[in-house]
Amino acid sequence: MERETRGGWVYIMTNRYRGTLYVGSTTDLAARIFAHREGRGSEFCAEHGLTRLVWAEYVPDIVETKHHERRVKRWHRDWKIALIEKTNPNWDDLFDQII
Repeated sequence: MERETRGGWVYIMTNRYRGTLYVGSTTDLAARIFAHREGRGSEFCAEHGLTRLVWAEYVPDIVETKHHERRVKRWHRDWKIALIEKTNPNWDDLFDQII
């Protein structure tokens, strides 16, 4: 079996500064975040009003993307907050920067 070479994104959504967090992954970040903002991305995001993209990281290999997503999902909340605040201390919505 040939390994997929296309990469993907691991990302974190929230509803407000230090609010509810959602970790996901996708090959098309702009389309996925747009879907979340429209309430079609995931039931969890729709239920909690998570429309703000606060962190994203590109991973060159899709298999590694999925591994990285699972890793970050298992992290303690404090670790996720530290990850976000390292590059986005004001928890700005990064969506406009990616489209």
